Amino acid sequence: QLYREVNKLAKVFKDLGLKKGDRVAVYLPMIPELPITLLAIARVGGVHTVVFSGFSAEALADRINDSGAKILVTADGAYRRGKTVALKDTADRALQTAPSVQKVVVVKRTGQTVPMKEGRDVWYDEAIAKVDRNVYVPPEPMEATDPLFILYTSGTTGKPKGVQHGIGGYLVWAYWTLKWGFNPNEEDIWWCTADIGWITGHTYNVYAPLAAGVTSFIFEGTPDYPAQDRWWELIEKHGVTILYTTPTAIRMFMKFGEQWVTKHDLSTLRLLGTVGEPINPEAWRWYYRVIGKEKLPIIDTWWQTETGGFMIAPLPGLELVPLKPGSATNPLPSVHADVYDEKGQPTPTGTKGFLVVKTPWPGMLETIWKDPERYKQTYFGRFGNIYYTGDYAVKDPDGYFWLLGRADEVLKVAGHRIGTVELESALVSHPAVSEAAVMGKEDALKGEVPVAFVVLRGGFHPSEELRADLIKHIRSTIGPIATPDAIVIVNKLPKTRSGKIMRRLLKAVLAGVPLGDVSTLEDEASVDEIKTTYDELKRQLEKK
Repeated sequence: QLYREVNKLAKVFKDLGLKKGDRVAVYLPMIPELPITLLAIARVGGVHTVVFSGFSAEALADRINDSGAKILVTADGAYRRGKTVALKDTADRALQTAPSVQKVVVVKRTGQTVPMKEGRDVWYDEAIAKVDRNVYVPPEPMEATDPLFILYTSGTTGKPKGVQHGIGGYLVWAYWTLKWGFNPNEEDIWWCTADIGWITGHTYNVYAPLAAGVTSFIFEGTPDYPAQDRWWELIEKHGVTILYTTPTAIRMFMKFGEQWVTKHDLSTLRLLGTVGEPINPEAWRWYYRVIGKEKLPIIDTWWQTETGGFMIAPLPGLELVPLKPGSATNPLPSVHADVYDEKGQPTPTGTKGFLVVKTPWPGMLETIWKDPERYKQTYFGRFGNIYYTGDYAVKDPDGYFWLLGRADEVLKVAGHRIGTVELESALVSHPAVSEAAVMGKEDALKGEVPVAFVVLRGGFHPSEELRADLIKHIRSTIGPIATPDAIVIVNKLPKTRSGKIMRRLLKAVLAGVPLGDVSTLEDEASVDEIKTTYDELKRQLEKK
């Protein structure tokens, strides 16, 4: 089925004039047409650039313009929490400032009425219906180093970077990392919960599972709609055997409570995995105990958009090492990772430093699209020919790597550097806290002070006693230097639709500056609530 659909769409693309090396922007929800589109583009030698369907018209236009996309594939709309989202309207607004696009292919998803521009817009299903159902489009001969896709990832400054991955090395790495990390078989139902708009979705929803002949489960929806057991219901119903998700999702489920999980039979699960950010030990233990019933290994993977696939992870497909809650364990074969200090020297055991990779690996990014100078400066400008990840890490006496978050997510309090991840992990280890986000606020005396935004677990309520207890907990787990200036207890943190905390918005609330673009925000009410709560707390603190 998939093969036939890919050939039919490849024929449509060829008829629309798509040639080897042409770029295609893809702005679709999590529906089967999304992976079909990527595979069809690759088959004719095109280069896809997927733009997450939660992004704004401006973000979509920026990515189209930077990549010079000739075709855009989108949908009339998408479903989200029981409502329809008007994707085509957003795409049309983006195209007002994106002149490179000549054709727009529109998938009929919701059936909502949308304007179709004559001569430019084509209905996906109508175009496919005109193609012979057994059509065969020969794959375009390509070099291993030709680009397969461009995926934009945020830089610490300026516009997003167009990370370019090639064909040969990327696919080799995608296949072997999945094989080593999860060792899936033909009987498995693999569920990577990431949206295909992100690298995790590219590698472990599309390319790696298909290369390994594994059945992938994809889901258009959210973890807590229509009820907070949506995922567990799906796992039980479809017999999912491997779950690969984010620490953010796990912490959210911790907040909902175990009763939502225990309603369901999750006995088909045989492996669990995490991706996207360091997992704090408390969330690791909950995942192991509540979802894994203390029987299933947790494959905690560290990697980046730029690396193409896992770089540090336990490998049951080779030999499973003893696991430690919160550690991604060891680098994969051929990955020569280390931890360096500011001067580019390896740090002693137990000393925090910068995570680096000392030699090339098959899945590494080829360049930044149209910006080779930025590629050199960003990744190889700090330590010569050593790949700089931009992440903090520490190695323990057993040689295990512990990831400590982005090196730019660091507070400097009275001359001391404190990682926000360390503070957040300390807060989440308190029995009352399910989620935490720590930001720095300017302080005349100390330069910067931490402010913690926390979400409580079910059964706990905000109080001055609880705030005092959380501060005491931080002081005892990290030290007095890490004492937050304020602890703001909220119902929810502002998150993107992919589940990442929008720290920029918390920073804006603290600084009292405009929020900027909030088009990817899951729920605008969360920011309003945070503003109100923070302002009220500030007034109380000023009275003291």
